[in-house]
Amino acid sequence: MSITAQRLTVTRASGLVGAEVSGVDFSTPADDATIAALRATWLEHGVLFLRDAAALAPRDFLAFAGRFGTPVEYPFVRGLDGLPQITPVIKEPEERINFGGVWHSDTAYLERPPMATMLIAREVPPAGGDTLFADCRAAYDALSPGLRATLDGLRAINSSKKADASKTREDRQKERGAVTNAEVLEAAHPVVRTHPETGRKALYVNLGHTTRFDGWTEAESKPLLDFLFAHVTKPEFTCRFSWKPGSIALWDNRSVQHYPVNDYHGFRREMHRVTLQGDVPA
Repeated sequence: MSITAQRLTVTRASGLVGAEVSGVDFSTPADDATIAALRATWLEHGVLFLRDAAALAPRDFLAFAGRFGTPVEYPFVRGLDGLPQITPVIKEPEERINFGGVWHSDTAYLERPPMATMLIAREVPPAGGDTLFADCRAAYDALSPGLRATLDGLRAINSSKKADASKTREDRQKERGAVTNAEVLEAAHPVVRTHPETGRKALYVNLGHTTRFDGWTEAESKPLLDFLFAHVTKPEFTCRFSWKPGSIALWDNRSVQHYPVNDYHGFRREMHRVTLQGDVPA
């Protein structure tokens, strides 16, 4: 029997961002109505959380992600053998630096950053390893009218070589090899982007990749960027997700940032990640 949207229950994860949906039976493919309901919840809340998907084999997980968009390969680390669109995100017990361990929007240094990322937990530590999410729409709305007007006319440069982010992928590149030989990927995007599906505006600068405003020096850009980085991640704009094996998170990369907490040294954590093709930010 197929899943029907009427069986879904939505529970908010915080006051502004994130929602956990229960009632999805992963033993059978979801019907179109259920996918439509999940997508609507995701667009409204920015991040969608699901549980009890441990039975999804990698190929089935990729197929489920593909119901929401077109999976694409991550440009810096090779995916699973035979399933290159699935990137393993692993931290071994002896490692001290985690993958993507800063606040960021995924691959903002691409001309067409992914619209979304889906992550499933395969192995988690006994405690810790949570992920935080921040709503860049709410952060933009909370700014003064004067600052919003200033930011609306700016573009920012995003680079794959910003040190805070690039160092977090080095171990994964050594382990699985790089997909691209390009040393630097760089793109200029609006500081405030308009969501192509909802029309809502969101801040689109992030600590992991944004280096400066277009036409400004890094020294000139730093004070305002530092303010925006801190503003986006204020507690009132965030939620926190605790993983269990088989947990899934789907976040809207166009309006949400995330931060994997690195508080589980000595334990192994393995996730599988699929990124979904996006458009040129506008």
